[in-house]
Amino acid sequence: MKIRLGTRGSKLALAQSEWFARRMRAGGHDVELVSIVTEGDIRPIDTDPGEGIFVVAIARALLRGEIDVAVHSAKDLSLEDEPELVIAAYPERADPRDALVTPSGGQSVATLRTGATVGTDSPRRAGFMRAARPDVRIVPLHGNVDTRLRRLDEGEVDALVIAAAGLDRLGRGDRIDQRIDLMVVPPAPGQGALAIQARRADARLLAVLAGHDQPHVRLAVEAERRVLEATGGTCRAPVGALATVDADSFTMVVGGVNSDGSDRSVESLRGRRADLDEVAVDAGTRLAGAVMLR
Repeated sequence: MKIRLGTRGSKLALAQSEWFARRMRAGGHDVELVSIVTEGDIRPIDTDPGEGIFVVAIARALLRGEIDVAVHSAKDLSLEDEPELVIAAYPERADPRDALVTPSGGQSVATLRTGATVGTDSPRRAGFMRAARPDVRIVPLHGNVDTRLRRLDEGEVDALVIAAAGLDRLGRGDRIDQRIDLMVVPPAPGQGALAIQARRADARLLAVLAGHDQPHVRLAVEAERRVLEATGGTCRAPVGALATVDADSFTMVVGGVNSDGSDRSVESLRGRRADLDEVAVDAGTRLAGAVMLR
């Protein structure tokens, strides 16, 4: 059967979608990429993105039957489930950490010059960077990966904090100065993971997609989203969570901070795999009590 795979038209979205399309083609499936314009693609530069800005248009195309499969960055997914759609697979995860990038290279969060300007589009990154380096000045910097790198190189800011996975998937991992320690800037829930979405009623296609699902990645991402849900935040909240799961156990870093850098709270957890969901909810509840998350 021919499978229509919906994607945004950005370089990163196309790279992610083409990566998954190649996997499916290797299994003998005929896959066509269908480019869809989302609200996030047409918003004015440097306007704050809202929740679901990159996801909603593609999910609607899936519901209307215009495409059969969607590839999303898992960190962009809303916490509210669409009953007719399902995440059919979470394939292998890329590096979930955030990355520091400078024009010259060789820097770290600790070695940035006093008063350096740091560009980011994320309240989470802004808050944790301010907590780690109260002297730096955060500059709101939106746009796709190439746009942000160009603006960095043109001197608008001294450094960027950006997802390592996006740079790696675009073959730009060489631009990374530092892959930032999880305890300094905990990643967004789902960061580095791809969520493969399909219609719940498409049993035949779901069976095909299930072959690409990594159960340990699914369990980790779902637990990270439980943390976020328990805080009452959205995908734009200054909350970080990263779980790593093996056969019997898990480790998890959970953190929250106000976007001004105050009330920072980060903890490292470990336990039995079977208890991960309960631990995630408890951690999110504690975080909501410790940090205002504004």
